[in-house]
Amino acid sequence: MRGVEAGVIATRRLTLVPLAAQYAEEMAEVLGDPDLHAFIGGAPRTAQELRARYERLAAGSGEPGVSWCNWVVRLNSADRLTGTVQATVAGGQAEIAWVVGRPWQGRGIATEAARGLVGWLGEQGVAAVVAHVHPDHRASAAVAAAAGLTATDEWHDGEMRWRLIIR
Repeated sequence: MRGVEAGVIATRRLTLVPLAAQYAEEMAEVLGDPDLHAFIGGAPRTAQELRARYERLAAGSGEPGVSWCNWVVRLNSADRLTGTVQATVAGGQAEIAWVVGRPWQGRGIATEAARGLVGWLGEQGVAAVVAHVHPDHRASAAVAAAAGLTATDEWHDGEMRWRLIIR
């Protein structure tokens, strides 16, 4: 499979915009709640730390055949960033993840963003999508299911693997 490059993804309420360092300051606020890290680990990053991370991610994986695709999620009605989605694409499979800031949770933003991402990946020729969800994170499991993924009996680093075969 050819390399995949993140492009703009539009859904009914959202615009998924390719990640760039210029979003670091706003995203530091969005991702600044320590409770967001309960399932994913780590701690909130400063704007400077996010800027450096976003620059590394935008530079790409450096591995032939592996594409890092990352987006910020913009809620159009508020003209506000609310989270991120990402996909690592290799060998026709994409591993995806999402996070939405606490003030915007419970509004269907993660579900809409994940569905938009999965649809876009299918258009890019991706054959399968995988997500890893902590077994206690019911909201994230609901997002995975709403995006068409099904829980498997496979585990990776303490998280359940969810999968969708597109083609």
